Amino acid sequence: MSAPVRHIAIVVALLILVGLVLMLLPGNIDSGSGPIATTELSDEEQIARGEYLALAGNCVSCHTVAGGETMAGGLPFQTPFGTIYSTNITPDPETGIGAWSEWDFLNSLRHGVRPDGEHLYPAFPYTAYTKVSNEDIAAIFAYLKSLPPVKQESPQNELDFPYNQRALMGFWKAMFFEPGEFKPNTERSAAWNRGAYLVEALGHCSACHSPRNSLGAERIELAMSGGEYLDRVHGGDYRPWSAPDLTSSSLGLGLWTQDDVEQYLKTSRNEFLESFGPMNEVIINSTSKLSDEDIAAMADYLKSLPAIERAANEAPSAQIMGRGRTVYNLHCGTCHLPTGDGDPEMAPRLNQGSLVVQSPNPASMINVILYSPELPDHGLLPRWREPMEEYQYLLDDEEVAAAATFIRNSWGNSAGVVTPEQVARQR
Repeated sequence: MSAPVRHIAIVVALLILVGLVLMLLPGNIDSGSGPIATTELSDEEQIARGEYLALAGNCVSCHTVAGGETMAGGLPFQTPFGTIYSTNITPDPETGIGAWSEWDFLNSLRHGVRPDGEHLYPAFPYTAYTKVSNEDIAAIFAYLKSLPPVKQESPQNELDFPYNQRALMGFWKAMFFEPGEFKPNTERSAAWNRGAYLVEALGHCSACHSPRNSLGAERIELAMSGGEYLDRVHGGDYRPWSAPDLTSSSLGLGLWTQDDVEQYLKTSRNEFLESFGPMNEVIINSTSKLSDEDIAAMADYLKSLPAIERAANEAPSAQIMGRGRTVYNLHCGTCHLPTGDGDPEMAPRLNQGSLVVQSPNPASMINVILYSPELPDHGLLPRWREPMEEYQYLLDDEEVAAAATFIRNSWGNSAGVVTPEQVARQR
């Protein structure tokens, strides 16, 4: 049997096995004839509550194309399995959720199931939204139903075979997905539990900040220790990005105080850096609009995450460090200073405290060097006198790798070597 025929036979056998497994699985939707939750709020109050919760969930960033109608969908998400487009969640009855019931909406968040019974792909983070309470789901639904309907079909997903077979998601869920509401920890404070709910459920922070396995599921044992995903760099092209470690490790949030975390989530700035790249939308469209109490609760929870330490990195050679120092002093030292301390008017710190510099995965740091950081449009006065220039045409792969290695292993940093091959991957 030839390799292509054998591959097809294996896939067919797998589909048959999945079908049999799905027939044996218990029902994976909730149903009822009444509302999914009771409330004493007026319609206006319920809508206002839902709007706030939708901000906490950052719905607009994923369901709104730049320059397009709010929540009308169509935003592409590049994944290792192909391209997935976000859906229209305005109340248009034909192309949006106008014909959905509360139970339909609940099942999409709680179980990752569409009204027609087909599985949703976890690019829509129902693996986190499953923890959202019925009361909050009802409020979000009320808010979305209050929006102006937009008649707009989302493009068809462009997934490779066999990932375009939605039935396979039933098998994936059986292995990696456990639905259910958030359960408060009775041994923790109300503020800590509120922070856990915002981070783990509505905020779905683990979707970017946790590593994934070969089938795209989050690795629970390494939760929040840093992940990788595809998103746009400054200029519009898609490249891998690395989300930093949010545990209390020596290369993660152990480097920041709770106040540092609160300032960053609220303003996009703290003493170490200003946000850039994909995190801009999270802060500008979501966390910056949350109450001070909720931001403090999120910081409280994040700072409590136990450290997941990585193995010690191999020290770079003196030759690489010497070359990196030369490139750094020529192109970077004027603004970031030879000490890596940065300058309040010119550039951020690069010494201990920069989660991007310390990240085990250097993808985001390489993106900044090659394409320059895309800073947030928050209306505040620019933090730096001049924006950082891009070096993709000024430095070759070996020079970028040497400079990045030097920065990641100087002034108390110990993040390991960056190779020319890693730089080439980001080109």
